[in-house]
Amino acid sequence: MRDAGRRKDDFLAMLAHELRNPLAPIGAAAHLLRLGRLDEKRLRHTSEIIGRQVDHMTHLINDLLDVSRVTRGLVELENEEVDLRQVIIDAVEQVTPLIQSKRHKLHSRISPDSARVMGDKKRLVQVVANILNNAAKYTPEEGGITISLDVREDRMLIDIADNGIGMSADLTAHVFELFTQAERTPDRSAGGLGLGLALVRSLVELHGGGVTCRSAGPGQGSRFSVWLPRLAGGAGAGAVATGSPADTLNAPALRILIVDDNVDAAAMLGNVLESLGHEVDVEHSARAALARARRQRPQVCLLDIGLPEIDGNALAMRLRADPETACAILIAVSGYGQDSDRQRSFAAGFSHYLVKPVNTEQLIVMLAGIATSLLPRQVGDAVQADIP
Repeated sequence: MRDAGRRKDDFLAMLAHELRNPLAPIGAAAHLLRLGRLDEKRLRHTSEIIGRQVDHMTHLINDLLDVSRVTRGLVELENEEVDLRQVIIDAVEQVTPLIQSKRHKLHSRISPDSARVMGDKKRLVQVVANILNNAAKYTPEEGGITISLDVREDRMLIDIADNGIGMSADLTAHVFELFTQAERTPDRSAGGLGLGLALVRSLVELHGGGVTCRSAGPGQGSRFSVWLPRLAGGAGAGAVATGSPADTLNAPALRILIVDDNVDAAAMLGNVLESLGHEVDVEHSARAALARARRQRPQVCLLDIGLPEIDGNALAMRLRADPETACAILIAVSGYGQDSDRQRSFAAGFSHYLVKPVNTEQLIVMLAGIATSLLPRQVGDAVQADIP
């Protein structure tokens, strides 16, 4: 029982550790926005940072909700061609607040050659950020951290070395096992080496690579090495992957009803959709939404599933049963992402299901497709449009 309690405490500590990485740049960006002194360039850069970190946190939370699945190598990767140089840039961005707070000197040595691999970019960022975060956490103030990327004939090698507290031989042998950590001392009360490095090994192995740890002993720093198979041929060094079709900005406008009892979330989503030219109404209760829908006859309804009194599934069934609103496209927005939750919503009449926080790029593409499918009916075309 004592061992189970210790493992539970370790898990909770590492859960907080993993979530703080993306929260740091988001918090700094929010502080800048509150100051209200940003020019257009800095405002755009700040919003891009927030977007990237929210995306990363979403994937991270999904991992942590089912950590056993990840560590057993059962997670599915969203593979694409990835430039490891950009992976390192994004990972450093996450850990920069911690590095700056401890006045570390960060040195980098990145190969100029094409450094492309086949992998899941967000997972690879998570791998590098976890190792960097541990290096920063266990390196004394004004210490040094070095990150290098070498291109070999058949593999890519990422090395992260520090001159921090180091590890004993016993710890290096088990450092990638779940919840493994050194004995806590007062100057290391922030946590140990546990979940983060276990995820590192699992994710690297899923990419067909490997990871090692070396240390000359306590007080002599540590070195982590990650190798990944090099992508044969592929796109050039300057290739950039795009997230959504450019023509979504030219899609026809829609009448959209947003229903969410979270006032801030509904307002921000409404602002995004209005900026794209859509006509948006917002309600915070199911009863008010029913009345508004009968009056406005929205083409699309974004419904929060966790509404009070009448939940989103029940609201969807009422909208489907009313002739005035039966033809609206219903999109579920929920904090639950299991297959059983999706099936209940589809059975209630939803056409699409989004998990919070909503990926706005995904939603924009989805709405563009809906607008295109509804266009023939809007212009009186005799061809019946397919409803997605």
